[in-house]
Amino acid sequence: MTSFTDYSLRTLMYLASLPEGQLSSVKEVSQLYGISQNNMTKVVHKLAQHGYIQTLRGKGGGIRLAMSPDTIRIGTIVTLFEKTMDGVDCLSSGCVLQPACKLKLAIIKAMDNFICTLNEFTLADMVVNKQEISYLLQLETAETE
Repeated sequence: MTSFTDYSLRTLMYLASLPEGQLSSVKEVSQLYGISQNNMTKVVHKLAQHGYIQTLRGKGGGIRLAMSPDTIRIGTIVTLFEKTMDGVDCLSSGCVLQPACKLKLAIIKAMDNFICTLNEFTLADMVVNKQEISYLLQLETAETE
């Protein structure tokens, strides 16, 4: 997976771990994970374009999940952020085996199975241990106040 995909999953996990109704910001998420604000802006923009994150502008604005974590499939997010899921680029490598090779087909099938397996999990599954995650993310929760 690319770092762009990794950042998208981490951002969603962070937002899913926030107390209900709490907003975050691109700056906050980028600082938390040590990711450039420019890269995080791109991640948030794409997630917002596809309806996973809601962005609120102006004073008191921020970002938050736009849908329930139990409706967000992990494989769908990976597919959205990965540019290619082919696994092997046979055309640009100039491989002499290409006309008879079955490796590409096997890798494509494996990648399909990979996404199918990831789609067995939702964002809610990734934050089922919300207390532990909140502690690691140093989030204020109602239980600790």
